[in-house]
Amino acid sequence: MSTSQIRDLLFSELYVAVRTTKELLKKITEEDFSFQPNDKMRSLLEQANHLVQIPFIDLAIGQEKSEEEIRELEKKLYSNDVYELGTVMETGFNELKNYYESMSEEEFVGKVTKPFYFTPDMEGHTQAKWLIEITTHAFHHRGQLFNYLKELNKEVNMFDLY
Repeated sequence: MSTSQIRDLLFSELYVAVRTTKELLKKITEEDFSFQPNDKMRSLLEQANHLVQIPFIDLAIGQEKSEEEIRELEKKLYSNDVYELGTVMETGFNELKNYYESMSEEEFVGKVTKPFYFTPDMEGHTQAKWLIEITTHAFHHRGQLFNYLKELNKEVNMFDLY
């Protein structure tokens, strides 16, 4: 299997997270936004915004944007509308896909970048590793969103995840 085939499989898998997140978001009402499983966790609205911003934010982190640039992007992308949240994630996915598809195979597997939060002694990640990280990050938070909806007694089941 070639590097580009593996990259395309990661895109395909990440898009499952995008597609299913958009459907989960449609089950949320404005009254649900303030739900917080406990005081150490994000509210549903905060959780949803974090999840949908992953393609944009994690791509920017992998491109070595500063913490200030990341925080500004988070503010710019923040929304209180479930349909806009879905659009943010879809648009971010498309930008991320275009970025990685524009790279040569050598860049994808060899270009190393370090995020602002790494200490000087830590090694950076290749772009291939970043794409894996972004995919797993999205699924982690999609699982949390699913659990929030279950706690709110929304009609969700395992079929909402595929």
